[in-house]
Amino acid sequence: MTIDADNNHLVNARQVPSPNFDERPAGCDVSLIVVHGISLPPGRYGGPEIDRFFTNTLDASAHPYFSEIADLRVSSHLLIRRDGEMVQYVPFQKRAWHAGESNFHGRMACNDFSIGIELEGQDDEPYDDRQYAALADVIKTLREAFPSISKDCLVGHCDISPQRKTDPGPAFDWTRLRQCLATDS
Repeated sequence: MTIDADNNHLVNARQVPSPNFDERPAGCDVSLIVVHGISLPPGRYGGPEIDRFFTNTLDASAHPYFSEIADLRVSSHLLIRRDGEMVQYVPFQKRAWHAGESNFHGRMACNDFSIGIELEGQDDEPYDDRQYAALADVIKTLREAFPSISKDCLVGHCDISPQRKTDPGPAFDWTRLRQCLATDS
């Protein structure tokens, strides 16, 4: 797995450019990976709704839940679908809008220095084997590309925004991910 140095895209990922990003603050190194969970509508997998959400094209009338979120302007760097497919929305060197109000070890505004990775899923349902394998490969690749991301700089959205967010949820197996990261691909 490689990152294209010219455009900061994961070579293996399908590219769906999101307009929801901006420049990172000057001198701000990428030093954190934030794992999220998402399904749209909640509990449904495989459709185009996540792509539409991150590209501001979600039809608010297509599902009752969509009327609550269709006006949000958010994104993530990467989505890993249930089958392991990877979709990239924002180049890694840019600031995606995934963490919102957040704090990591006293450092506010985690979007400034983090990469957001969404897993297609929900808090209370186990994630797929293919997602763990793909996530581990992506994390290893990101750590090579961004040496400031140390082993202890891997968190869930719930860890940096505990009053607001619960994802990736209790069904996410952190021990399993760490075991995948400890093995060679």
